Amino acid sequence: MKPWHWIGLALVAVVAGTAQAQGYKWLDNNGHVHYGDVPPPGANATPLRPPPEPATSSAPGAAGTGGAKDTIKGPLTPAEQDLAFRRRLKEAQEAAAKADRERQDAEAKKANCESARQALETLGSGQRIMRADSNGERYFISDAQRAQDTSRAREAVSQWCK
Repeated sequence: MKPWHWIGLALVAVVAGTAQAQGYKWLDNNGHVHYGDVPPPGANATPLRPPPEPATSSAPGAAGTGGAKDTIKGPLTPAEQDLAFRRRLKEAQEAAAKADRERQDAEAKKANCESARQALETLGSGQRIMRADSNGERYFISDAQRAQDTSRAREAVSQWCK
């Protein structure tokens, strides 16, 4: 590595280390206030507290119930932002899948309705209807079979064509 890479790494290490250091406040002999992470020996230094955590609000109506404190939510951390993004992405995928299922169901219902109406129209036309048996031979349906098929076609139309 080049020397300037080492210098950059050292600078990053120092900055990262000082970001986590405890801060102190003290007065010098002249009465001036000083701040730092290491107070001089013998100084009456007071540790500085980190800023308070952002408050988060509890559920509505929970105030005064003796539960968690009522707090206000601050800005989200990167991990919370990522979690929120993944949650929104999952919800969007689920909504898209649900919409696709509903669309497919609607298309199937429409196709079944059209098929049932066509069968009812064919049965009600009075024309002779021919079918094939298990041997592949053709035969004409009887009036009793026509009545049964018409009844089933009406049920199918009432079921699919709402």
